Amino acid sequence: MITTANAREQIGFIGLGLMGHGIAKNIVEKGYPLTFLGRKNRAPAEDMIARGATEVSTPGDVAAHSTIVFLCVTSSREVEAIVRGPDGLKTGLKPGSVVVDCSTSDPDSTIALAAELSTIGVDLVDAPLGRTPKEAWAGTLDTMVGASDAIFARLTPVFDTWAGRVVHIGATGDGHRMKLLNNFLSLGYAALYSEALALAQKVGISPDRFDSIIRDSRMDCGFYQTFMKWTLEGDRDAHKFTIANALKDLTYLESMADAVGVANPLGNAAKNSFAGLAATGGADQYIPMLATHIGRINGVDLTPPEKHESDGA
Repeated sequence: MITTANAREQIGFIGLGLMGHGIAKNIVEKGYPLTFLGRKNRAPAEDMIARGATEVSTPGDVAAHSTIVFLCVTSSREVEAIVRGPDGLKTGLKPGSVVVDCSTSDPDSTIALAAELSTIGVDLVDAPLGRTPKEAWAGTLDTMVGASDAIFARLTPVFDTWAGRVVHIGATGDGHRMKLLNNFLSLGYAALYSEALALAQKVGISPDRFDSIIRDSRMDCGFYQTFMKWTLEGDRDAHKFTIANALKDLTYLESMADAVGVANPLGNAAKNSFAGLAATGGADQYIPMLATHIGRINGVDLTPPEKHESDGA
C-alpha cells in the first residue's frame, strides 16, 4: 500500500517476460506510477498501457522517469547491456535512485555493477525470484533481497505489491548467491526425478505407479508436484522455466563454487543433464520435459501419452 513516505517513488520496469509482466501489473494495480521499456512482444506492453503505465523506447528513458528501476531479464549479460549500453540506464539515472535486479545473475557481475553505479550515487539491489509466472501474476512470489538495511526498508512497500514472501538475505550480491543455491536444489531435484523416472520405466514401473509412492510421502514437495504435471498429465505450462535458463543458472553456480574452491560434482552432473537437452535443440523447452529427454536417451518413452502425436518434446 502506498503511504505518504513512499508516494514520491516513480517505478521503472525493464523485462515484461513470463515473470516480469505479472510483477509490473501488480505494481501498477497497487497504485504506483510505472514507466516501462517497450518490446517486440506487444501483448504485455499493450496490457500495461491499458492499465495506465507509460511506455518509452530506451533504458535511459526509463531511468530518467524513475526513482526505482526493476530489471527482470535473462542473465547478467542482458543486465550489463541495459546498464552500460548506448542509451543505457547510466545515461538517465539520478543520484539517489535504486536499480533492483530481479534476474538470476552472476554475483560477481552484480558486485561489479554495484561498485560502478555507486560512483554516480545509485544503489544496486539484487532481488531474484522464487516460484513461477502463476505466482507472479497473483502477486505472491518469493524474493531474496541483497541490500543495505536502509535501502531494503525503502523498497519493502514496493516488494509487497508483488511478493508474498520477502526475505532480506544480506548485502548486495547475497540475493544472487542465495538464488543460485536455491536453483541448485530445485534443478538438482529435476535431474534426479528425470533419471529416477527413466530407471523406473526401464524396470517396469510406470510414472503413475512411481508417483503413487512419492506423492504424499516425505519425498513429496511443491516442486515435485509441478515437475510431474508434464509426465503424468502433459501439462507443458505447469512450470514455465526453460532448459536454457536452467543451464545458465547451473553454469553460474559452477563459477561461484570455483571462485571459492568448493568442489561441486553434483551441480556439474545436474548441469550436464540440462546441457544434453539444450544441445539437441531443447533449449526452449521447460524443465519438466527433461524427463522425456532422459528417458529417450535411455531407450524408454516418458512422453505423456496424449502428446505422442502432437508434441515433439
